[in-house]
Amino acid sequence: MNWQQEKLAVYTTVYPGVEHYLRAWHRSLSLQSDQGFDLWIGGDGLDKSTVIAAMGAEPEAQWVFAERGATPAQVRQRAWVEMVLHYPAVFSWTSDDLLCPTRVQAARAALAEHDVTVCAMELVDDRGDSLHWEFQVSSSAVLEQRLVCSNIFGLSNTAFRTDLLKRLLPIPADCELVDWFLALNALNLDARFHFDSVCRMQYRQHVRNMARVLPPFSEEEILQATYLVCKHYTTMLGADRELKRDLRTQIEAALARVSRFQNTVKESPACLARYVGELNRLPAEHAWWTGVARPELENIWKS
Repeated sequence: MNWQQEKLAVYTTVYPGVEHYLRAWHRSLSLQSDQGFDLWIGGDGLDKSTVIAAMGAEPEAQWVFAERGATPAQVRQRAWVEMVLHYPAVFSWTSDDLLCPTRVQAARAALAEHDVTVCAMELVDDRGDSLHWEFQVSSSAVLEQRLVCSNIFGLSNTAFRTDLLKRLLPIPADCELVDWFLALNALNLDARFHFDSVCRMQYRQHVRNMARVLPPFSEEEILQATYLVCKHYTTMLGADRELKRDLRTQIEAALARVSRFQNTVKESPACLARYVGELNRLPAEHAWWTGVARPELENIWKS
């Protein structure tokens, strides 16, 4: 396959609340140095006319609209099962983030030799101004250890070869952390990972993020994050696919650990308050979900 000549697929989901960011997102897509892709848009609660008005132009795109009552996982599943039939690779970018001009070009080159590629991201605020902090990627040497406990493979900074993505589908309908689910299952299949330390995305940190990475964290955010991490592990263990024994053991241990943390902080508001206070004094980590059951703070929630 000549990867320089193949058309790739770019996918994003649009949903109520993202309208304010769509014009900037679409502009960043139009500025890509590599334009060899087709755009796919999944509509989840927004109609086509609303999206076009928010973007300021009608994009040339394939539109896939969610059925009534579909979960976020089902919205993506419906689009991906079509894209994997027609393209060698799929990029999935969150529509409130921004793409740097070389994002497609660099990922295309990486996918010629790897199954999954992930790039570093610069964090920006709601207006797009830099927060002077980079969401950096990990080395492959510590991938398995880090990936069980936290995630660097977001839906904005990761691209998959479709021969791998076919094996990762379907996504369970109740899966909430789709990006982490895909990454862990790719690890389970011995996928070849590529890490790009150059920031080729701008990741917005705002109040509607599912997972914040910069402090200060609130008690409510930590409780919600803990619930999502527990559910993620349960989904991984319950999915209809075989996990390698070592990976299953690690996930089971992680679930037991986070469940113990969850029980402790739910039963003791004082413990939760102390934990969050100490968490907000620690340096920020370069990954999602690291605020849950931090090892440095075990003396608080295991006592």
